[in-house]
Amino acid sequence: MLAGLKTRTLELARGPNAERTLFAISFAESSFFPIPPDVMLGPMAAADPQRWARYALTCTIASVLGGLLGYAIGFFLWESVGQAIISLFGYAGKEAELRAFYDQWGAWFIFLKGLTPIPFKLVTIVSGAMAFSLPIFVIAAIITRGLRFFLVAWLFQKYGPRFAPVLEKRLGLVLLGVAALVVAGLVAAHFLL
Repeated sequence: MLAGLKTRTLELARGPNAERTLFAISFAESSFFPIPPDVMLGPMAAADPQRWARYALTCTIASVLGGLLGYAIGFFLWESVGQAIISLFGYAGKEAELRAFYDQWGAWFIFLKGLTPIPFKLVTIVSGAMAFSLPIFVIAAIITRGLRFFLVAWLFQKYGPRFAPVLEKRLGLVLLGVAALVVAGLVAAHFLL
């Protein structure tokens, strides 16, 4: 089923409403949709390199707005909807563990998980369920999703479609490397300033 959905998503990237579809998929992926917007973002940035930043910004805005929906699902609908979505991704019964982790690492968790291929919807729903600070959640979501989408769009506009197989296989590693560099930079800045 996911392979068919991914194929259909790629077809939409070539359609006349591609940018609106990109917005919708970016929004939905942050709260319930299983296919990441990178599947559309990359080919769109490669096909129209002058608009790569616009496409990345579209993804970022939509993803943060969708993240707010995910946060609301966790905050208001945890029992009826949030737990079902979390269970679907294999995290059922780990609420106490997640709450302890959030108490210690909240913003860093959002930041690092937003960069990696781990479904962002898990982060948004759990953030709401844990009643994590909404302003910090929004700021962390803007930074992490912006970094991710701008990096993906820039790489595709720079290297084109030939980069797609490399990115598909190594996206997690690339984004983990970016996250490590950002964390190292923040730690260095903390000690130097």
